[in-house]
Amino acid sequence: MNQRLTILLRISFAVLDLMVLNVAFVMCRYMFEGYIAADDKVQYTYFWFLSNFAWVISSWSTNIYNDKDIYLFERFSRSTMQAFLYFFGIVMLYLAFNKEADLSRLFVISVLTSFAVSLLINRFLHLAIHHFFQNKDHISRKIMIIGYNERAKKLASYLEQEPVKTEIVGFCEEEKNIYELSNYPIISGLDNVIETSKQYKVTEIFSTISPEQQTGIYSLINQADQACIRFRIIPDLSQFIRKPVHIDYLNDMPVLSLRKEPLDDVGNRIKKRFYDIIVSSLVIALVLSWLIPIISLLIWLESRGPIFFIQQRSGKNGKTFNCIKFRSMKVNKDAHEKQAVKNDGRITRMGKFMRKTNIDELPQFFNVLMSDMSIVGPRPHMLKHTDDYSKLIRQYMIRHFLKPGITGWAQINGCRGETRTVKDMNDRVQYDLWYLENWSLWLDTRIIAMTAFNMAKGEKNAY
Repeated sequence: MNQRLTILLRISFAVLDLMVLNVAFVMCRYMFEGYIAADDKVQYTYFWFLSNFAWVISSWSTNIYNDKDIYLFERFSRSTMQAFLYFFGIVMLYLAFNKEADLSRLFVISVLTSFAVSLLINRFLHLAIHHFFQNKDHISRKIMIIGYNERAKKLASYLEQEPVKTEIVGFCEEEKNIYELSNYPIISGLDNVIETSKQYKVTEIFSTISPEQQTGIYSLINQADQACIRFRIIPDLSQFIRKPVHIDYLNDMPVLSLRKEPLDDVGNRIKKRFYDIIVSSLVIALVLSWLIPIISLLIWLESRGPIFFIQQRSGKNGKTFNCIKFRSMKVNKDAHEKQAVKNDGRITRMGKFMRKTNIDELPQFFNVLMSDMSIVGPRPHMLKHTDDYSKLIRQYMIRHFLKPGITGWAQINGCRGETRTVKDMNDRVQYDLWYLENWSLWLDTRIIAMTAFNMAKGEKNAY
């Protein structure tokens, strides 16, 4: 509903945020003009371009201008803060890696501070605009609901939460079908819908009774068109499918999906892949480049054999891939079938330390770079476990709609290590499905941060 208004607000705030960033930069540049050497001016121009690029990437990645958040002050402000932290991180990385950039620290701090304050002012402006629209009668909606049933009551509760001023004038239903008090008055039977709508100056009619249930609805649709009243139908899908569904359209054809999947969107997959490449490249360059030789030597000194343990595991869409780990066990014939247990005699002393701190998983950043895995996602299981649990847990294979991850939502919620019972695995699956339906880059960042924290303190289930 109100898509044009929503699109206008999204574009307005996106342009306004970018504008205040550039105004902050120009004002700081003017204030510091006397302190900037002629040879350094090109570096300030590069920083200007980088700042704009960083904000576009940050706001796009966190999706701060989406339809749901744009009307809610607290949620909009919180997502803006997340975007600013991303923006700040990109700027800091640029300054850290571009040693040639001779920029005044005071200038950089002034730009960042001015932009942060301007964003805060913009969000209070958002609050004022929202209040303005809520009190404009010419964009308000007066709604009548045909039918009084569970869907009608749920519809009324949803309409009460609409961001634009919405007034529900009442329900239209036959008295013989009403067995309880309603939150809104029953203002008419089904025979006088249009006349009553005109009397209450209704702008939209929602029908929870489908034309198939009562053919008179077709006549009401035509009469509503003649009276310039929008007529909308809320279909009852419970007779076809007994669980929540999501509706998309392929041209004019409705398509029902059993679950919402943010990563089914190509744009979101590109965001996640870009994020994976950046983070995994940094980890490989800054950490694994010196850590691999040290860990390799320690592994080899304690237990002769290969440094890396490469095992086929189940990946996206059930396809297998070679998962890379530091070898934490003595070479043994059960490694590809038997899960590690507490006080497992196969685990070396070095292996115990690596498993406790998750260091043994770090080579999987190469799997991420090769696109076999993502940094965050459902943990990949051994082929035997996939085969066994797919027969015992009905929703088990749904987790394979995603690329497997080095860490995941299940792991930071304590579901890691040995799975002693089917319930243990089912709990993991439920966490993985929640991640599938609620993915965001901010959620990935949160999971990575929690994983790093758990690595530092150690985990009791890691053995």
